[in-house]
Amino acid sequence: MARATAEVTLKQDALICGIAWFEETFRQLDDGIAFEWSCRDGDRLARGTLVCRIRGPARALLTGERTALNFLQTLSATATSARAYVDAVAGTNATILDTRKTIPGLRSAQKYAVRCAGASNHRIGLFDAILIKENHIAAVGSIDAAIEKAHVTEGSVLIEVEVETMEQVERALASRAHRLLLDDFSLDMMHEAVRLRDAIARDKGASPKRLEASGGVTLDNVRAIAETGVDYISVGAMTKSIAAVDLSLRIVTGV
Repeated sequence: MARATAEVTLKQDALICGIAWFEETFRQLDDGIAFEWSCRDGDRLARGTLVCRIRGPARALLTGERTALNFLQTLSATATSARAYVDAVAGTNATILDTRKTIPGLRSAQKYAVRCAGASNHRIGLFDAILIKENHIAAVGSIDAAIEKAHVTEGSVLIEVEVETMEQVERALASRAHRLLLDDFSLDMMHEAVRLRDAIARDKGASPKRLEASGGVTLDNVRAIAETGVDYISVGAMTKSIAAVDLSLRIVTGV
C-alpha cells in the first residue's frame, strides 16, 4: 500500500478551528493516519503557516482531502469572524453572541467555533431557552400573555422577549421576562432602553434585566452598539455569512 505525507498550509491570516472534525474525517477512512499539528483550536495564525502534517495511506489522504478541508475551512471561518467581533468590542461590557442562523447539520460545530473565538453561545435550539418574537406576541395578543404562557410551559429556562418599540420595552421590563431583545433599535433607542432599565432597577432595588441588541450588526457599528450599555450583541453573520478560510493540502515527498 502506497503511503504519503501531506501538509496543510494557511493561505491567509485566520483563527484555526475544527481539528477534531478534520482528524475524524480521515479516521473514518483509516485509523492509522498520524497527525502533527502546529496549533490548537482558537490559535490565530499568519498566512503561510504550516498548520498540520499528515502521514498515512495515500488512498485515504486523497479520499478524505476535500471533506476534511471543508470542515477546517468552514469552522476556521466561523471562528475568525467571531473573533473580529470580539476584538471590536474589547474593553466594553458587551458579550458577543451567536444565533441559530447556522449551516444545516453544523450547528454544534459552529457554536464550538464561536466559543473558541472568545464569543458566547445563544440558545442551541427551541429546548434550552424561549425567545418570544413578534409572531408569538401576535398569536396570543400581548407581550404579557406570551410571557405568562412561556412560564407555564417552561418555567425553568431563560425567557427572552423581542421588543420593537420603547412602549414594548416598558411593558417587557415590568414583566417576568428575564431578558429583552432590542430588535433593530437605533443607537439613541438603545441608550434610552438602557437608561430606563437602570432606572427601574434602582427604584425596585433589584438586579437590572439583561438587554440584547440584534439586527443590522456589522463590524462597522458593533463598537458603537456595545458602548450604549447593552449586555449582549447577537450576530447572525458570524455563522451564516462567512467565506471559507483559504487552506491548501498538498502531498509532499521526502518529509
